[in-house]
Amino acid sequence: MSEPAAVHELDARRLLCPLPVIRTQNALKALPIGAQLRVRCTDPGTLHDIPTWCRLNGHRVVQQDVVEREQVFLIEKGERS
Repeated sequence: MSEPAAVHELDARRLLCPLPVIRTQNALKALPIGAQLRVRCTDPGTLHDIPTWCRLNGHRVVQQDVVEREQVFLIEKGERS
């Protein structure tokens, strides 16, 4: 049985729009299709910006949480980069 794929991490805390989206985009470009990226943000605008960007670019938000003023997204890279 194969090991589950590692979840890659991106710390975008203390960054303001548009940097969390740009850093997410750059991190996903470096990953293979199907890889997962966990992004941690403190900019409340990312609650809208990151899911919208993912939808427009063919990626999937697997999970989205708010934990102690941090937005946490688990994103699966789609076929478009």
